Amino acid sequence: MSYDVVVIGAGPAGMAAAVQLAKLGISVCVVDEQPAPGGQIWRGVERNATSPVFKALGEDYQKGSSATAAFHAAGIDYQPAAQVWQIEDGWKVFLTAEGKSRCITAKAILLANGAQERPVPFAGWTLPGVMTVGAAQILLKSGGMLPEGDVWIAGAGPLPLLYATQLLELGGKVAGYIDTSQKPSLKALSHLPAAWRDFPGLMKGLRWIWKLRRSGKLVRNTRNLRATGDGQLRQIEWESNGKTRKRDVGVLLVHEGVVPRIHETMALGCDHDWNDQQKYFAPRVDQWGETSRKGIFVAGDAGGIGGWKVATVSGEIAGLGIARFLNIGIDAEKLRREAALDDGRKRAMALRPLLDALYTPPQTPIADDVVVCRCEEVTAGRIREAARASAPDVGAVKAATRCGMGPCQGRQCGYSVQALVAEVNNLPVGDVRFFNIRPPLKPVTLGEIATLQDVEA
Repeated sequence: MSYDVVVIGAGPAGMAAAVQLAKLGISVCVVDEQPAPGGQIWRGVERNATSPVFKALGEDYQKGSSATAAFHAAGIDYQPAAQVWQIEDGWKVFLTAEGKSRCITAKAILLANGAQERPVPFAGWTLPGVMTVGAAQILLKSGGMLPEGDVWIAGAGPLPLLYATQLLELGGKVAGYIDTSQKPSLKALSHLPAAWRDFPGLMKGLRWIWKLRRSGKLVRNTRNLRATGDGQLRQIEWESNGKTRKRDVGVLLVHEGVVPRIHETMALGCDHDWNDQQKYFAPRVDQWGETSRKGIFVAGDAGGIGGWKVATVSGEIAGLGIARFLNIGIDAEKLRREAALDDGRKRAMALRPLLDALYTPPQTPIADDVVVCRCEEVTAGRIREAARASAPDVGAVKAATRCGMGPCQGRQCGYSVQALVAEVNNLPVGDVRFFNIRPPLKPVTLGEIATLQDVEA
């Protein structure tokens, strides 16, 4: 099959772009790993419309109903539960669904595949019973499941605050909430006046914090979090005011922010820029969302973390940018001005500088005995040892230790390995390159590859 455009991802950005493209008469196929549209923010929104969790998940979640309805009404070719495992020049997209692989071609590709939680290794993070807040929220949205027992949340940023509020709203219990964020600096607070442009968003976050304070479960000024247990999470401990605190725990949910999904843009050879404040790479895009590779566009959190409102606007902008690239005879600039997309994006981004300054990634050194690469069980000490014996290059460390060679392809260890190589060589982290991403982008079986038919060379 051939289309004008293939959109990868059906979250806010992907759906907004696809609807925009369809309105302009452009043939578009949306490939989505999930079984239904919505992405992470609106996961399961259609199914949950009659569920008790719908109200508890909040107004932002509920707005996904109208977005998915507009997406379905646009008559777009939607391919759910499909995993993209390779993208080749000539813009061939290889994907697998229901155990069979196929190739679709396009004149342009939009990557709207969102973000992932930032992995931050610490002692005990691989124990059963320790999971991310994002994973817990997936269980909530996908099946209405709440964690039971002594549930502790540890982390920083809006997501753990939101999840704790949702959990309490649904009758769940939070035994404790460890806020790992640092005390706000004057520089961070200087962003507060601009954040007032998004007054509702600012007040929403303050309400979340107020609810946690009122619950008496909020713990601040902590360091050196550890999880312990013999084959199963049993306790957590941390340091506060010079003393070590310990608590029995059944479930520990952790979160230290999100980062763009860059494996696809890295594999395609797109140029990337380093965000030193948030410590992540993001593809370099122009005002229309086009990368350094002509015909490859990025929208939403895959191009830099901004949230669902920014993602929606960037999807609309990318849709117009792709129409402009395809030269279908529209005045993209005029349509952009008439829709006030740039003003909308500025309003949606009003809170982001404050959030990025308040919730910077943790800089605590990783202990030598902590596993960094979960797939290959490689410790920080082994990575440091390999880094000392080679040039300051993550590829050399990968070859020596196999870290980054597992099923996740370095998604869980990449930034940690980069930071360790920088530490050993006394370099700025951004001066150390990321892993060289090779195909396949996701695990695929030989049997699935064998089902490919009629692929042009």
